[in-house]
Amino acid sequence: MQLFGTSGVRRIFDSDLLQLALKIGLAVGKVYSNVVVGSDTRTSGQAMKHAVISGLLAAGSRCQDAGVLPTPTLALAGKDFNAAVMVTASHNPPEYNGIKLLNPDGSAFAASQQKQIEAMVSGDSFPAAPWTEIKSGGTYGGAVNRHIEHIRRQVPSGLRLKIAVDCGCGAASVITPYLLAGLGCEVIALNCYPSGLFPHPVEPVEANLGDLMAIVRSSGADLGIAHDGDADRMMAVDDKGRFVSGDKLLALFARETGAKSVVTTIDASMMIDEMGFDVIRTRVGDNYVSEALKQSGDFGGEPSGSWIFPDNSLCPDGIYAAARLVTIASQQRLSSLLDTMPAYPLLRGSVSSKGIARSQLDDRLMTLRPVSVSNVDGTRLAFEDGWLLVRASGTEPKIRITAEARTEARVRQIYNDGIRAVQNNVSEAR
Repeated sequence: MQLFGTSGVRRIFDSDLLQLALKIGLAVGKVYSNVVVGSDTRTSGQAMKHAVISGLLAAGSRCQDAGVLPTPTLALAGKDFNAAVMVTASHNPPEYNGIKLLNPDGSAFAASQQKQIEAMVSGDSFPAAPWTEIKSGGTYGGAVNRHIEHIRRQVPSGLRLKIAVDCGCGAASVITPYLLAGLGCEVIALNCYPSGLFPHPVEPVEANLGDLMAIVRSSGADLGIAHDGDADRMMAVDDKGRFVSGDKLLALFARETGAKSVVTTIDASMMIDEMGFDVIRTRVGDNYVSEALKQSGDFGGEPSGSWIFPDNSLCPDGIYAAARLVTIASQQRLSSLLDTMPAYPLLRGSVSSKGIARSQLDDRLMTLRPVSVSNVDGTRLAFEDGWLLVRASGTEPKIRITAEARTEARVRQIYNDGIRAVQNNVSEAR
């Protein structure tokens, strides 16, 4: 049984997911004796969290409830525990929920840890502890304030910028506006109250951030900040009201932190290579980036908005990233910095599919005559003037297609070739 995708467990909330949360709590509690638990703002969060806590306690583990808070805030609290359990579906729609399992260093559970939990859940090999060994539950207070103080020790105050913030009514609502105000910023709050009824799709992509871009332009703000549901992601709008691509943010953070070696995913832009960094590429998923950073690398991230500063934490920290970006913008206009970077046309899309015949798809893709092929994650074809990546999503029943090239005409051609190859394969599979 495979429970974990590229970022934990995610499913539409129902009684099956609730029962799974209980089983995961039991399994984790049998292995880890002291665990902290938190949740994002989803309406099913409390039910899911209490199911996890019931499992942990029934297994004989000590457990504390940190409340509603972002994943990176829980990760920081997790330093005092053997493990942390975050109830969240991240950027998925509000009807979804899920579970992320974190180590004390902030990293997601490694593949071996996930397999251990999966084996226990599928085998029902976790009987409840004797009543004499069951511990009391409790609450863990002050996690948000601790995270704020942790960040304030690392960034300057008195920044005095005007910042528009869209928390999407997710977990960042309890921290980002207050952190930035404490750093001296004037904060224009947009959707900065906790609610599981997200006012717009909570994935921080350009299509979902029209209001934020408009407010930045109309208010003359220096910067716009956006988070996903659990605030491990952070994306931005520059002082001209333009959405900043994740690839440019990746390069900006790497350059401004003085990184020499950068860990990123197989779907990141070729611009990062051309800026002179030593680039290490992993499978898509922040857990793979954090695992690689344990071995080497000065900074890591993926263009979806996950930024990992290893000196801070091995958990993607959208709150910390927001403070770092505001610090950068206080020194030079963000638009000026971004306009100096190389940029190439890049297209991302997907085709709905519950499965695909990999060998048949690869045969079709090879007719495109790439100069090289990588199978780190899916199939990545390199051409003289661009690349194409076709891979199965780890969080949704989709096949994702990404293409980049040096001209608009060429990227459209590569992308369309990829779409046709996937659609034809899906049709034949039916």
